[in-house]
Amino acid sequence: MQLAERIQNTETHQFRMVFQNALNDNGNLFGGFAMKWMDEVAYITAIRFTRMKVVTFSVDNLKFKKAIKPGEMVEIIGRVLKAGRVKIEIQVEIFVENSESDSREKAIDATFTFAAVNKENKPVVIDWGKLKNRVQNNNNVLSSKFEQSLVY
Repeated sequence: MQLAERIQNTETHQFRMVFQNALNDNGNLFGGFAMKWMDEVAYITAIRFTRMKVVTFSVDNLKFKKAIKPGEMVEIIGRVLKAGRVKIEIQVEIFVENSESDSREKAIDATFTFAAVNKENKPVVIDWGKLKNRVQNNNNVLSSKFEQSLVY
């Protein structure tokens, strides 16, 4: 499996319907619910890619671009952006779909950073050699771009 294929295969999609119990006092999806959903998808994506225990380290550039209304469907998508010795960055986007039409629009996005940890929740180095072996066992070579991203 090549790196691009691994990133694609570990991309995570989750769908949710926005119900009344998830609304703020303005009648929109409460931002805390959206952030929780995004963190869950980012977490699953990070684990699927590293196959290690990870914890949320930071959330950056969280942007609420469009209000999400009750009765709308959302798709939350997580994908690997960058991987380092201990940390991995996951881009998460929420797209909103009107349940009565084919309209679809990006509503929220952010970058989540996760750190690999041991059973005592202490930071550990991600075993990229193990990942390389998984990828190279199929007679493929990791891209130099990915190799360079391992240094941060």
